[in-house]
Amino acid sequence: MIDTKKEQEREELHRTIWNIANELRGSVDGWDFKQYVLGMLFYRYISENFRNYINEGEIEAGNPDFDYAKLSDEEAEPAREELVTTKGIFMLPSELFENVKKDAPNHTEDLNEILERIFYNIEHSAQGTDSEDDFKGLFDDIDVNSNKLGSTVAKRNDKLIKLIDGVAQMNLGNYKDNTIDAFGDAYEFLMGMYASNAGKSGGEFYTPQEISELLTKLALGNKTEVNKVYDPACGSGSLLLKAAKILGKENVRQGFYGQEINLTTYNLCRINMFLHDIDFDKFNIANEDTLISPQHWDEEPFEVIVSNPPYSTKWEGDSNPLMINDPRFSPAGVLAPKSKADLAFIMHSLAWLSTNGTASIVCFPGVMYRGGAEQKIRKYLVDNNYIDCIIQLPDNLFYGTSIATCIMVLKKSKQDNSVLFIDASKECVKVTNSNKLTDANIEAIYNCYMERSEKEHFSKVVTYEKIAEQDYNLSVSTYVEQEDTREVIDIKELNREISEIVAREQVLRDEIDKIIAEIGE
Repeated sequence: MIDTKKEQEREELHRTIWNIANELRGSVDGWDFKQYVLGMLFYRYISENFRNYINEGEIEAGNPDFDYAKLSDEEAEPAREELVTTKGIFMLPSELFENVKKDAPNHTEDLNEILERIFYNIEHSAQGTDSEDDFKGLFDDIDVNSNKLGSTVAKRNDKLIKLIDGVAQMNLGNYKDNTIDAFGDAYEFLMGMYASNAGKSGGEFYTPQEISELLTKLALGNKTEVNKVYDPACGSGSLLLKAAKILGKENVRQGFYGQEINLTTYNLCRINMFLHDIDFDKFNIANEDTLISPQHWDEEPFEVIVSNPPYSTKWEGDSNPLMINDPRFSPAGVLAPKSKADLAFIMHSLAWLSTNGTASIVCFPGVMYRGGAEQKIRKYLVDNNYIDCIIQLPDNLFYGTSIATCIMVLKKSKQDNSVLFIDASKECVKVTNSNKLTDANIEAIYNCYMERSEKEHFSKVVTYEKIAEQDYNLSVSTYVEQEDTREVIDIKELNREISEIVAREQVLRDEIDKIIAEIGE
């Protein structure tokens, strides 16, 4: 059943974002526009979150009329140290979004300088504390002095005022009371608006929500709480946050962990954590190359790993002599090819997975059947009984590629020595030029996985011996027979029709011969 109030709130929010897009159209391209709106949205979020936290504390202490936004900076300053400890940052009342918006029309000549100073002050307030890494560089992508905003300071500030007004008009309410996750929904809508574009704004940064849901459900199984969730190629963090949404963030006891090589996307991920009300001490996102410089070595293994790593990306592989001795890769006795790092991400995830954990990872289909080093890695995974399930997905699900991808589900403590293969290539509906998984599609795949059931033309449980006989080919089509949808032909009926056609042809030839003979006379 559709929640009408929720849908109305969501539609209103999306309309406001489109209005901002129209206001800035022509001066800021899609990717940069998204960066500016997300940056300003994040600024508004932390302002309101910070102010609400203080106000709620004062109300509980018996000061119902207290409003932090109305204090002078001098009155607020003594609380700096305590607030940095609890909230990770400190903001003076004059730096709050609502006060800057109120005063912005009076600063057409220096609004950009004011914002630049505020962003610096917010980040700098966390310097030397436990929250420093979580806030450092978060405003780097909102360049208030960029020529993209305008060729003169006056034009830039005019755009900034419109941007602030537009973000202020978003009906976000108090995030604790909203029926939708308003800040998070605004983020996801902005990502979706530009995810189909090429290059840096493409699918590299964004996994569609329905894919995130399927991956997360597969990894969670029937668990109601887990220790931690991890994504080794976390992008903007949508997979990590899907676990928070499905389980409830309080049921991810030790928080959310990820690693992302791209600096801009790393910043987006941290912003996304905050916008979904994940506190700074409940996430740990690192900005490094996962395969070459993995972080979280000293962490307890992860109970849930979900990931959509880059397809067939290049990596150092055997050109780096240290890699073959890396404990993540050495058990297989061979490294993934330098031109195709897919199985390196699989081996990394397996190494970071807890004994009772599950990893669900989107894979490029070639890794399921190619020979050479990749075949040897598959052999290692199958021989050691780590592969729980392979799922063939429909084509054209992801932004930026029409390829039909797969999901590999890994476990370290399986109940039997077999692999479930699911052919979900038809489990989708067509939406404009793309395919989409519906709730019913997701449930069909998930239920089959959980029940480990066999269904003709859909799923098959295959023994270790059978997979070994197939040279460790893990393509779903090798084990799940596709339904023959060709029309059954009745040979006798076909021969009768052909005979009738031939007889009719002879009659026509006789008639033509008569006409020609008559003409000749």
